[in-house]
Amino acid sequence: MTIFSVQSTIFTRASVVLLSSNGLKRFSFASSFSSNAVYSSPLPKMKKQRRYPIVSAVDINGVTIARNDVVRDDDPTNNVPDSIFSKLGMQLHRRDKHPIGIIKNAIYDYFDSNYAKKFEKFEDLSPIVSTKQNFDDVLVPADHVSRSLNDTYYVDPETVLRCHTSAHQAELLRKGHRRFLVTGDVYRRDSIDATHYPVFHQMEGFCVFSPEDWNESGIDSTLYAAEDLKKCLEGLARHLFGAVEMRWVDTYFPFTEPSFELEIYFKDDWLEVLGCGVTEQGILKQSGLDNNVAWAFGLGLERLAMVLFDIPDIRLFWSSDERFTSQFGKGELGLKFKPFSKYPPCYKDISFWISDSFTENNFCEVVRGIAGDLVEEVKLIDSFTNKKKGLTSHCYRIVFRSMERSLTDEEVNNLQSKVRDEVQRKLNVELR
Repeated sequence: MTIFSVQSTIFTRASVVLLSSNGLKRFSFASSFSSNAVYSSPLPKMKKQRRYPIVSAVDINGVTIARNDVVRDDDPTNNVPDSIFSKLGMQLHRRDKHPIGIIKNAIYDYFDSNYAKKFEKFEDLSPIVSTKQNFDDVLVPADHVSRSLNDTYYVDPETVLRCHTSAHQAELLRKGHRRFLVTGDVYRRDSIDATHYPVFHQMEGFCVFSPEDWNESGIDSTLYAAEDLKKCLEGLARHLFGAVEMRWVDTYFPFTEPSFELEIYFKDDWLEVLGCGVTEQGILKQSGLDNNVAWAFGLGLERLAMVLFDIPDIRLFWSSDERFTSQFGKGELGLKFKPFSKYPPCYKDISFWISDSFTENNFCEVVRGIAGDLVEEVKLIDSFTNKKKGLTSHCYRIVFRSMERSLTDEEVNNLQSKVRDEVQRKLNVELR
């Protein structure tokens, strides 16, 4: 289940095919689809400035995906940068000695121990999905903000990088799967700070019940599913965090009703662990399960890993530095990360008059495209409106800091200069 906050389907290697249509390459999926995608606040379409080393192709579970099929200069809806394309196929969740893989396997252990052979596991489904799979199949409203170019990476008007593992839900149900866990990398345009990154990893759990399941209990189907869901997830929380205090918070998601968030009291504070709920009947009906009821949950693996391993910066998950990677071993849940160094930050401010089309996500994409993982945080520190001019000014503080070395003044000044040039060129703003 998807949570739109911090924090199709190609099922076999042969099922992803690149076709030529009207002279342009595009992705073809097994199922037909349509979309009501909302393209609000798009990036002005300019020739992409490639600050990242160009990766010509990536391998996703044995399927080679060419860069030109995902990063397209000729499509005005395409907003996938090279920095994101290069992450496709890395699949941190399938590395047993990586914190993300360790968390995933710990959750697998819980389900294997308590629900032996009842939940199928999927962790190699392609992150390139249709808009129907990503939005329509899970009842995301046509005007929902998550559909916009400001929030989602579009390959073309009908194809996106999945925003959530829920994108595979309907296809799995249509194929006859009734209890499953789906794990994978997901992609969202987002802010820049220690807990947000445009690529992260989710796990989705889904469980379908038939009338004979709840008829024997003597309670209605929705209550039966909700009670079973809470029992399952409370057990999972104890498996990961030990004997902790828990509480359930009522919330809203478009794909479940009722909907809940599970919070635990951990390290003297309440921590949101996951979102979940009883699946909306519309999702089941479109898969021919009119007489059934189901529950679903979704959790972010980075969020759990940062807490359980004391990892202070989400960028570290993508580090190949042995001082990070050597600290973790297969099955070693809860080992505490030992910082290997804290290099000094470098602060740079930038001020400009914004345009009507300006969004902070677009600004962060420009900064990431130039500085990559050398940027630690982008924060709005001042905003005011000149009523005479009818213009609003934003001042952002950019924090540059490498996790592996000290940055030189010359290097940071060069990055800041490029940011100023690109912001003015791409975002239609006036520098101050």
